[in-house]
Amino acid sequence: MTMITINPATGQKMKTYEEMSYSQVEDILRQVNQVFESWRKTSFAERSAKMLKAAQILRDEKEEYAQLMTAEMGKPIQQSRGEIDKCAWGCEYYAKEAEKLLSDELVVTEAKKSFVTFQPLGVVLAIMPWNFPFWQVFRFAAPSLMAGNAAVLKHASNVPGCALAIEKIFIEAGFPENIFRTLLIQSSQVGRVIEHPVVKAVTLTGSTPAGQAVAAKAGSVLKKTVLELGGSDPYVILEDANLEEAVSTCVASRLINGGQSCISAKRFIVVEPVRKKFEELFVELMKQKRMGNPLEENVDLGPQARHDLRDSLHMQVQKSVEKGARLVLGGQIPDGDFGQGAYYPPTVLTDVKKGMPAYDEELFGPVAAIIPARDEEDAIKKANDTIFGLGAAVFTQNLRRAEEIAAKNLQAGCCFVNASVKSDPRLPFGGIKESGYGRELAEYGIKEFVNVKTVYIK
Repeated sequence: MTMITINPATGQKMKTYEEMSYSQVEDILRQVNQVFESWRKTSFAERSAKMLKAAQILRDEKEEYAQLMTAEMGKPIQQSRGEIDKCAWGCEYYAKEAEKLLSDELVVTEAKKSFVTFQPLGVVLAIMPWNFPFWQVFRFAAPSLMAGNAAVLKHASNVPGCALAIEKIFIEAGFPENIFRTLLIQSSQVGRVIEHPVVKAVTLTGSTPAGQAVAAKAGSVLKKTVLELGGSDPYVILEDANLEEAVSTCVASRLINGGQSCISAKRFIVVEPVRKKFEELFVELMKQKRMGNPLEENVDLGPQARHDLRDSLHMQVQKSVEKGARLVLGGQIPDGDFGQGAYYPPTVLTDVKKGMPAYDEELFGPVAAIIPARDEEDAIKKANDTIFGLGAAVFTQNLRRAEEIAAKNLQAGCCFVNASVKSDPRLPFGGIKESGYGRELAEYGIKEFVNVKTVYIK
């Protein structure tokens, strides 16, 4: 069987890749596990030098990788370049910090000496999505490899070029040839890979149903999992917010990556005293954003990654309108200049209420849902009224009040004040509820896939 990449901006076929048979997959897994046995014994200094080299390759070849990313999944080229820069940052962070983060921790007991040490688990399987095809991979790979693990990647089937490019980066950086490998397989084969005895842990970024399936399979063979799943991030706008700054931040967050980000702003919950003004400013700014060829420098919004995803998003908009939401911008599949591309315009729905897809479901595209709230208490209640719990934000000029809301009231793994939710190598990232469990990045991320071992010396 084959994988065929399709440029979402044009609808044209680009390249064909041969899928791997399961016997080929088994051979790769055995090779990776064999290399792990020697890699685990390398020093942090040796690992760090190679990871810093990977960061340098990313920076030196940024344009090549950015062009590949934009061609395969459609994000604007300037955002693709930014993603490559972020990958390099992640590599540099773990190259410099891993040894300290995984240093032995002495614990005072009645023993002569007792301490906690952190040892690599082995081969980690990563199942990654298409929306950030480089960053999603590097944010698991950099800490995993620096911790002494090996890795295999099952990437989304529409970005195989990105998957193979990442494998090549690690080889060019001087890592052992089989310490990081890409598996060109369909999702139907993933269960067998999870069950394979050399695979010791699994990390997945994707949809909630995908997370449930992977967790069930991994649980059946008692293997550790980290899941970063969907999100329907609420941004709460209080009456004393700086509306111009809030709207600018909210629009940017809603449209980043074509709106195809788990942590992009999706539900805008606005208290009544400022709702009308917020809506006017929001719609006006959304109108100014330019949709077009993602290779052009001044384009804000490219196509959606696939036509079926665009069509599903449009259906969510239509159903929300049928249930009483008011469409104030966009909401129509474009034609004409956009040809066969999977484009969807900046869209705003208001008067959104519970029972509508725009309220209850994740809108994975450039569609904003404005939800009215009576007051702060009602806004927080509606923010938390979701099956998801990945990110959330609150906008107010009262920072003491905002800190209380972010730290204690909003139910999410990442809560930001007067800023859009984003991942940062220095901070743990992950969610609660149906947004998954476990953490990536920072100290918490690198310690997910290690054996936290107690040593007691009498």
